[in-house]
Amino acid sequence: MHPDLKLQTYMVNTPILFDEDGFILEPNLWTETLAENTATELHIKQLTSAHWQIIKLVRERHHAFGSILPMRLVCRKKELRGAVKGLFGGCKNLWRVAGLPNPGEEAKAYMD
Repeated sequence: MHPDLKLQTYMVNTPILFDEDGFILEPNLWTETLAENTATELHIKQLTSAHWQIIKLVRERHHAFGSILPMRLVCRKKELRGAVKGLFGGCKNLWRVAGLPNPGEEAKAYMD
């Protein structure tokens, strides 16, 4: 499990489980509050409007296409070049905060 994420976080008495890499196991339980809590655990001080723009874009694209969105397209689309690394510390943290499931070993290799 990712060292900064707890095995479970509670939301209205519902356990939210994460896998050994810190990705949510049940994405349908994701909430903005969970995103804020996950960000705090990953040492992201506060989710700003720039964070939320990227989170919403990644979530929308993932739900529409069921796959990871190339991060260069995220930055280009939202005119936030380098924003993912600067705001989230990297793609994996963005994926975790956005409450998306483990993208698989090959995709994770490209997320570093």
